[in-house]
Parts: sequence; C-alpha cells; structure tokens
Amino acid sequence: MLIAFVSNNAWSVYNFRIDVIRSMLESGHRVLVISPADEYISFLEDAGCRHISIPFDNRSTNPLADLKLFLRLKQLYALHRPDLIFHYVAKPNIYGTMAAGALKIPSVAVVTGLGYVFSKHNLLYHIVRRLYRHALRKATEVWFLNNEDARVFSSEKIVSIEKIKVLPGEGVNTGFFSPPASLSLQPRPFRFLMACRLLKSKGIAVYADACRILRRKHYHFESVLIGFEEAHHPDAIAPADLKKWEGEGLLQYHGFASDVRPELSVADCFIFPSYYNEGVPRSLMEAASMELPVITSRSRGCREVVLDQITGFLCLPGDPFDLADKMEQILQMPEASRKLMGQKGRELVVSNFDISKIIAEYHSVINTITQ
Repeated sequence: MLIAFVSNNAWSVYNFRIDVIRSMLESGHRVLVISPADEYISFLEDAGCRHISIPFDNRSTNPLADLKLFLRLKQLYALHRPDLIFHYVAKPNIYGTMAAGALKIPSVAVVTGLGYVFSKHNLLYHIVRRLYRHALRKATEVWFLNNEDARVFSSEKIVSIEKIKVLPGEGVNTGFFSPPASLSLQPRPFRFLMACRLLKSKGIAVYADACRILRRKHYHFESVLIGFEEAHHPDAIAPADLKKWEGEGLLQYHGFASDVRPELSVADCFIFPSYYNEGVPRSLMEAASMELPVITSRSRGCREVVLDQITGFLCLPGDPFDLADKMEQILQMPEASRKLMGQKGRELVVSNFDISKIIAEYHSVINTITQ
C-alpha cells in the first residue's frame, strides 16, 4: 500500500512518527510524507520515505490561502492515489480530509491536541469548529490523545462518537529514551529542566516565577529551559521576557535541542506547568522514560502521564506558588526517594505509552481498510 502522512512540518513527522513509519516500511508498504519543507526532509528520505513539499501556514486565517491548500492537496491525492492518508494538526485535518473525501480515499484525522484556537470561544474558534464538523464527516476514523479532547468534539457534535478512537498519546520509544547507563560522579547543583515550544500557555512564566520564589528562600539549584521560538505565534513568549528572566538568574535558556536526551540525562527533575490544550505531551513521556521525576500541571493531557506523589507531582495550572511548593518538595526529598519516583515513572510509560502500542493501532486501521 501507499500510505501518506500529511502535517505542518517534516520535523514533527520525523520526531513523533518515525517509529511508526519504519514499521510500515518494514511491512512492505510505501510511505509518502507531504509537508512544508524543513531540514528534516533528508532524515525522512534517508529512512525510505518519499517527500513532497507544500507551502502553507497552519496559523494563517486567509481563506484564499486555505482554498489553495485544499486544491493542492486534492491535486496531489488524485495524482498519487494513496491507499490511506493520516492527517495531523488543524489545516491538514480539515482541508486534507475534505480533499481525501472528495476522491473517496480513506483517511484518519489525528487531533494531537485542541491547541490555542480552542482556548478562547472567539470568532476563529467558531469558524474552525464549523470547518472541522464539515470535514470530519469524510474521515474514516478520528483519533484523539486523551478522553477530554474526544469528549469536546463529541459533545459539540463536531464528529460522531462512532468514528472516535482515543490513543494513549503518540507513544515514545522507551528503548531510545532510556536512563543513562552511568551517571557522572562530579558534584553539581540540582537541575530542573523544562522543554517546550516557547509559548506563554506552556507555563514558562510560571516556571520563572516559581524559581524566583525558591531563590528568595535561599535554595541553590539550576533551572534550565530548552525549546524553539515561535516568533509569529499569537501566544509566543517575548524575547525581552526571556532575556529578563535570564538576566535575573531565574532561567538558563539553552536553545533548541534536536536530541533532548543529553539534557535529560543531566537533569534531576522535569518541569512542565502547561495550561495549553495539550494532547499527551511527548516531553513528559520522554522525561519519565529516562527515569526523571516529573512536575506537571493538572491540565488535560498532562495529568495522564504522572501519578501524583508516586512518579512526580501535579500542580495547579497557572499557580507559581503551588509549582514552587512541589519543586521544594523535590529539592528536600532524599536522592533515593527521587530515584524511586523516576523508576516508577518509567514503569508507567513502558506499561501505558510505549510506541509499540501506537504502532499496533496504525496497523490495525491498515488491516481494516484492506479487508
């Protein structure tokens, strides 16, 4: 079969779905990736995929640009005739599903999180909801990463419950993200680490304020932030704020890491106080898989990955004092107790979120349409 993956960038396809793609290639299928161009195209092609570049902006509200995207996807689908298409993020889910439906090609819309649009019930939200409702009538299945997102789409009658499937996140390769074989014996300060897109709703300011609270209580620790900037996103962190926090000694910004394992391997606790509409954050699964205790918010998608007081702590969204309290508990905890938390976290990820479970779901829908 020819199976297509359509997303808003090649980076996310490679970073989140390369294990799924490799399993399909090993099963004898061909894989076509359609996305805007970036430096990860070569990695996908080296893995055995074919890539077609299409320019589009997932945050644009220009209807003419959206019409152009729909027509371009329809043209590509008609030319290459994939047997099955997986769509990711809003515009491919909407316009790609409509294009596939017009050509009677089976497709799966993967809603990886409700994101920024669903955080405010403004005009854009109502437009996107209506577009989703129209498009998803044509989808073979609609996948979500947590029950709450699925409940929103079902209760608001965006998609019928018969088409819904809830996955345990997008999975993580627990062999690749495994604890380091040996740790450095060099003494160093305790290190907190946060990894995310640089958006306000990821809770970066909450992290900075929590660090300020603890430093005023004379705790000595390092607080690191990694992730890529999204300069044109309406929710983006201002570079001036980032510089201010660094200047105050609250955060150390280490830029974007294409491989987060070196950063995770020298951290003592992972922080993710997001109040964004997450699916199931990959960063939480990666950190827990490497046996780090995790502090995250009680937000949808986040709380699925942490057992409170067993594999880490859950904190109140948007509350730096509560986050500081949980960070203080981690700092005061004996090393053996932190290590046990990390081990329990890895056990949870291996049991519930290992990539093998997600690969099985992809192959299941392939088997269904070939019957």
